[in-house]
Amino acid sequence: MKRLLSELRIYLCNNWIKHVPGNRIRLWYYRNVMNFGIAEGSQIFMGCTFDAPGNLTIARNSVINAHCRIDNRGSVFIGENVSISNEVCILTADHDMDSYDFSGRNRPVVIGNLVWIGTRAMILPGVTVGDGAVVAAGAVVTRAVEPFDVVGGVPARKIGQRICHAAYTYSNNYKRLFH
Repeated sequence: MKRLLSELRIYLCNNWIKHVPGNRIRLWYYRNVMNFGIAEGSQIFMGCTFDAPGNLTIARNSVINAHCRIDNRGSVFIGENVSISNEVCILTADHDMDSYDFSGRNRPVVIGNLVWIGTRAMILPGVTVGDGAVVAAGAVVTRAVEPFDVVGGVPARKIGQRICHAAYTYSNNYKRLFH
């Protein structure tokens, strides 16, 4: 019965709640039914899907744009003032292709503060993206990204460096009425 209720919660989240145009309703469901830790000022736009209840923490003023997939089975932490663009995929689980039984494994993903992840980028299990880093659109991140590095490509490699300001002043605290 417990598994049935858990699966029902995920089904409702990924097939009904993600289509609700009222952000307050979605955030209520994510916080109270899915048990996600979502700080004030953070937003999750319509169309996002999740793989498990719990295991997702989003700090203040961060935005997950529309149609992202967040595989939170192995836990995802998203820092403050993070912008995750449309159709980003964050994975925390995979299979050990060399194990005799193709066993699954979970590894957490950590995204630091002031990070920008471009459209259709993919973050693979076990990756840490450092504070202030930028992941270019379409990049596949297979290993840690150092603070303020700009990475792109498949697999992602350093292609630049973001200026490291002592105190960035921007905030991603913005709301859209029907997103």
